[in-house]
Order: sequence, then C-alpha cells, then structure tokens
Amino acid sequence: MAKINNVDVDAMHAFAAEIAKDPGAAKKLKSVTGRWVFTDGKPQFSADIDYPRGKLTTETDFAPFMGGAGLKPDPVSYCMYGFASCFAGTYAAVAAAEGVQISSLEVTVENEIDLSRPMGVADRPVTQGMKATLKVRSETPVEKLEEIMKLAEERCPGVYCITNPIPFRTRLETS
Repeated sequence: MAKINNVDVDAMHAFAAEIAKDPGAAKKLKSVTGRWVFTDGKPQFSADIDYPRGKLTTETDFAPFMGGAGLKPDPVSYCMYGFASCFAGTYAAVAAAEGVQISSLEVTVENEIDLSRPMGVADRPVTQGMKATLKVRSETPVEKLEEIMKLAEERCPGVYCITNPIPFRTRLETS
C-alpha cells in the first residue's frame, strides 16, 4: 500500500500489529519543558519541542489585554492548532487505512472562550466546547467520508483529551 494521503499505511499497520502483540508498545511518554521569559519586548514563553528528527523552539505571548504584547500566538491558539492538526491527521490516517484517497483536507476549529475565570473576575466556565469543521475533497461518497469522520472522532487523541477528564497533578520544585 505504501502511502495514501501522505500517510505511511504500512508503518501504521506494522505498529498496530506490534501493539496487538505487546500492548505496552502503545504507550509513549510526551514531554515539553518551557521557560518563562523575563526580557521586556520578547515573547513571554519559550519551549523546545523534540520530534523524531529534530527539535523546534516555539514561542508564546499573551494578548495585550492578558498582560502580554501579542508578539506570538497565545497558548489557546497553540492548543487549538494542536487539536486541529491531531484531528486532521487522524482523519487522513483513518481514510488511508480504509483505502480512501483525499485530494484536499482542511479543518477549522472554533472555541469561544470566557476569560473571566483566568482574570479572577468570575467563576464561569472558560469554554462551552470546541467545534471542528472538516472540508474534504474526495471522489468517495459522502456517506463513507462521514463514517471516516466518526471513526476519527473515536480515535483522535485530541478529541479524547477535550471530551474526557484527564487527571492533572502539579509539583513545585524550588532552587
């Protein structure tokens, strides 16, 4: 099969087979360490993100109304970017595994946020939810594309993270 939709289907099948033999192989530790930047005129936060073939330094800055200068995308924008890329990637991978060719895939993620809680003004929920809109171009019947979307919703790690409570712990270290 090789590649469909720029997805290495053979590699996916090989990994699925490995997981079937050894469920522990499915577990991967992800870690990001970032640093707050105290220099005026610079983005407020920086982190190195490792990936299999390298490292990327990313920067974040809050909007001026949140105390930043708006020099880089804010954390929620990166969160939405991560979700959008995860959902699009899952959709493309499911389609590829199903043998469905896609000629174009675009995802728009929307999230209306209420910043009263982060600003310490009120205890309202920060968001009422997120919405993803997929624009897919394919010669495949729309019913099959909708089936793939449902499978992507079930399998996408990003969807899981926003639809299920995830335990969260903090630990303070001082030096």
